[in-house]
Amino acid sequence: MTDTMTSPQTDTNARQTVRVELGTRSYDIAIGRGLLYQAGEKIANLLPQARVAIITDETVAGLHLQALQASLDAADVDHVSFTIPAGESSKRFELFDRLCDDVLGARLERGDAIVALGGGVVGDLSGFVAASVRRGMKFIQIPTTLLAQVDSSVGGKTGINSRHGKNLVGAFYQPALVLADTAVLDTLPLRDFRAGYAEVAKYGLLGDEPFFAWLEANWQAVFAGGPERDEAVARSCQAKADVVAADEFEGGRRALLNLGHTFGHALESAVAYATERLVHGEGVSIGMMLAHEFSQKLGLLSEDDVARVKRHLLEVGLPIRIQDIPGQMPPADTLLDIIAQDKKVSRGELTFILTRKIGESFVEKGVDRAQVQEFLKEKLDA
Repeated sequence: MTDTMTSPQTDTNARQTVRVELGTRSYDIAIGRGLLYQAGEKIANLLPQARVAIITDETVAGLHLQALQASLDAADVDHVSFTIPAGESSKRFELFDRLCDDVLGARLERGDAIVALGGGVVGDLSGFVAASVRRGMKFIQIPTTLLAQVDSSVGGKTGINSRHGKNLVGAFYQPALVLADTAVLDTLPLRDFRAGYAEVAKYGLLGDEPFFAWLEANWQAVFAGGPERDEAVARSCQAKADVVAADEFEGGRRALLNLGHTFGHALESAVAYATERLVHGEGVSIGMMLAHEFSQKLGLLSEDDVARVKRHLLEVGLPIRIQDIPGQMPPADTLLDIIAQDKKVSRGELTFILTRKIGESFVEKGVDRAQVQEFLKEKLDA
């Protein structure tokens, strides 16, 4: 991704800070265990006298909302809380409309803050609310899933889903602060942690082979929650921060961060975002495997590299085939129609993130539809 990746900064409490450099809109990503209990102090220092609207989901509320509220109370930060149902189905117009009305009804002002406490769904939806209410309020991310900590909470992509596809309505809107408390990941179900790990592996696969090799050697410690977990989160965030700083609005290089997502989003849409069948990180895992296999089919990538990717994803317990998704899947032409709605499509031409070897991904525009359809048919029939 970058020839020279910036190193995360470590403070005296063994916490790490990644800076997203965007001029006057630059912000910090604080990473470490126990940060949730310091959220009130950090928010009060960043936004003195601001009121806060916490948006969270029903699952996270039962686990972490009380701790955040107590932290805000201790720092004398006035707050209200709004809870939504857990799951991808909450990223829809009806919930967006309700939350905008809730925030306005609570009489929060432009200088006040929306705080997203939750995973990617909560962060994406809350960020779109923050970008829209009063034409832009302050926004703070407190991601509670691995996937959100290393991906969706960083970089300012917000939005909701449409019947036409995933994340097709939204805005680029940067947070003022991200607090990634790696201790809250201890409460994640194993399936969700694995799904988030797919995004961690993505950073190595697309632009940092030494990081992928480090993950091959240390993934068990990342899962166990030691300092390796903080390191994996920090290196992932730094990789994304470097790309976002260079291409905030995805005009070019930032599209690399979508390795595996073109296929993965299509698979999520094909199952109507039914999380009992497929969650986002699982879709990304299958999508990354498909992207590497498609690159091999096009003569770009060696069989050895494909086997290495497959071996690692299987070792951590992630799905790698379309057949790993429970239930019936639509035919290749239907999946291709969904892919044609992807945000990277330009003038009707398909764009994919392909790879020449592990750590050397690139954006390929004008990919032949017939080749994609043939490849998908092969994988569906395998």
